[in-house]
This record gives sequence, structure tokens and C-alpha cells, in this order.
Amino acid sequence: MAPSQSSPAAGAAAADVAWDELRGIIGAEHVREAGASDAVAGVQPRMVAEPADEKQLAAVLRWANDAGVALAPRGGGTKTGWGNPPARVDLVLATSRLNRIIEYAWADLTVVVEAGTAIHTLQQALAKHGQHVATDPLWPERATVGGILSTNDSGALRLRFGALRDLVIGVTLALPDGTLAKSGGKVVKNVAGYDLPKLATGALGTLGVITQASFRLHPLASEARTLTFRAASFVDANRLILAAQDSPLAHTGLQARFAHDAPAAVDIRFEGTTAGIEAQCGTVRKMATAGTEIGEFSDVWAAREALWSPGGDAVTLAKFSVLPSKISAACEAIRRAAEQGDMQWRIVVQGTGLGWVCLESPRPAAIHAGLVALRAEFEREAGSLFVAQHPARMTPFDAWGSAGDALPVMLRVKQQFDPRGILNPGRFVGGI
Repeated sequence: MAPSQSSPAAGAAAADVAWDELRGIIGAEHVREAGASDAVAGVQPRMVAEPADEKQLAAVLRWANDAGVALAPRGGGTKTGWGNPPARVDLVLATSRLNRIIEYAWADLTVVVEAGTAIHTLQQALAKHGQHVATDPLWPERATVGGILSTNDSGALRLRFGALRDLVIGVTLALPDGTLAKSGGKVVKNVAGYDLPKLATGALGTLGVITQASFRLHPLASEARTLTFRAASFVDANRLILAAQDSPLAHTGLQARFAHDAPAAVDIRFEGTTAGIEAQCGTVRKMATAGTEIGEFSDVWAAREALWSPGGDAVTLAKFSVLPSKISAACEAIRRAAEQGDMQWRIVVQGTGLGWVCLESPRPAAIHAGLVALRAEFEREAGSLFVAQHPARMTPFDAWGSAGDALPVMLRVKQQFDPRGILNPGRFVGGI
């Protein structure tokens, strides 16, 4: 039952009873008081619970729904600051104990894995059979299966193998009423049922809690090589990106890197046999008339993660999305906004037009003004700007921007899945 409002003492006693019920569900040793490191986008929860399996997790959700307890699901905790601050959060629901590979059908190129499994751990297990989930999210040593799905986080491999929505073929989702809803399957070609995997991917845990996921797998490449070219300008870099995208090249990575204090660079990665890579490298060298090759490097693919280098409360990180043909215009807008606010800036953008920008300034007002200008400019061109991190002292700024005419549908979906609004209330688009 929800805590009584008759008096503060009665309310506290009822709340204690409610937490005792939670301890009875998963064991007292797996429920603890939350500390400062458990904060969710700056909001301090009261408790942390770690269920042992999906049935316990579903039981916790049913209890929280009945008791009116607002909760935030958490995997490795790498992205708990993403999204808007929740309207409230009473409980962090950690999936750390759901860390098993349930079924690995290597001959069928599929795997079923629990949501709390770290990506690096999963990839190591798959590599024994020369396979992997073809995604490269941030901080794979700590990021979990459920976490990357909930935040829809993927890196440069997306260009070749698709986004997470293209790789996940099934999920089990624990709903607030305690139901374990399954959708998809364990085979690559599966059209049975409602497409719950795509709905849950990127929903930031606002519809349900992912407990298991099934992925299609791809073979690991026997060899990989990255060529890096220096470009004279945003326009030249964009020209090389478009030339690569319009060519028959089978590259598995394509990105541009820009910074206020460094020349522009374009990186392109090839995987496969030695002969095949040599042929493709020869082709890209011929088309790279706008750039000068500066060498072969493999560590450039950590550039996106390097944007999160220590900078304290002066650093802002934002993800933007534009058409590939608009990459140079987007980067020019970032440079212009940064210089107007006397900010340092760095950009990593994929050939798909999905990029990340780091803005650094000790003046929160300058960062705020820059974000407002950039979001307005990107949205005018059918793009978007998502702010993952900004100074705590900055004027409140919506992380997501406008959802447009999709918001009414999103609100109805939220109402259908989570009618009492206990899952990450307020963190998602439009205050969902």
C-alpha cells in the first residue's frame, strides 16, 4: 500500500513497512540505502534493490506499482545522467545480478543474454567462436546489454551493420504490473508478434525493464585497417565522407574529427582479408583528392569516448543528428556558436550524420546560449540535438528538444504500458 498521509509519523511508518515488503521479495541483503553515487540525473533515490532474476525483478515492479514507488532501472551506471532529471525516484532497480548468457546458438548466429551482462563480457564469450554483436557502445567494460538498448547507444559500426534496433531480434520486458512480456525470438528471421524490441530500444526504461535480449551475430573480421586523411575544411571532410558513402566500398567505420585546436581528419576502416582490404584502400586513396593521407591508426575509434575526458562542471556533451550532406553545415554552426561564446569545442561525427560535440567553458550562460542556438538550427533542418551532460549550474535545459507531432502517440504508449507513471517519470521526451 502507498504510505498514509495522515501524519508525518504515520507516513514514515507506512514507508518502512513498504520497504520491509521489498526486502521480503528479494532478500534483505539485496536491498540497501542509496548513496550519493546512486543519484539519477542529479536526483537522490532512497533505496537500491538488486533482484536475482527476471521473476524477482518483475515481482519488485509489481510491488512498486502497487505502492506508488517511482523507480529507475540501472545497468552498469554509465549513462544514469542522460535524459532529464526524473520528477522523483524512490528506488534504483539494479540489474547487476542478471548477468548470464542464457543460450548461445553459435551455428545459428544468435545469442540470448540477460540484461545486466556487460557488453565486454558478452563479446569475449562470443569471440571464442569468432563472432560478436556488431555494435561498439561507450564504455563496454561497464555498459550492459539492457543499458545500451535503453539508451540506443551504438558507435561507428552502425554504418555497416545497422543500429541496435537492427541487431536485437527479441526481448523480455518486465512491465509495471509484474507481467514478463516476450516478443521476437531466437532466430534471425522472425515476424511473430508485436515488435517490442524496437519499442523498448531507446525508451530509457520508461515503458518497462528489459530483462533479456536476443541478438543476431556477425563473424569477427580476420583483419582490420584504418586510414586517416587530413582535410582542409568542414566542406572537404564532408565531400570525402559523401564520396565514400556513394561508392561500392564495404567500409565498417567512417567518421570525421574536428576540434578548435587541431586540423580536421577523416577516418575510414576496412575489415576482411588482406587482399580485399588492400584493394579497398587503393580505391579510397584515389577518391580522397580533398584530403592528404596522414597514416594508419586504430585508436581513432576511441575518439567519441575521449570526448568525456575530465573537465568537471565546465564540460557539456551533446549528440546531434543531421543528414550526411549537412555534416559540414552542422559543424560550422557548432564552431560559430562556440566562438561566439568563447568556448572550446570538439566534434566526432559518423558518416551517417550522427555525431557528438563537446563544449567547454567556465561560463554556464555561454553554454546555455550555444545549446539554444544549435538546437534551433538543427531542428530547422530536420535534425536534432540531445544534451547528455551539462553544467549543474546552468539554467535548466531540456535534454531532448521537440518531439513534434509524435508526442501524443508517445504519451498514449506510455499510458498503456505504465499507467501509474512509476518508471523513470519525467526523464524522457516531453516529460514522459
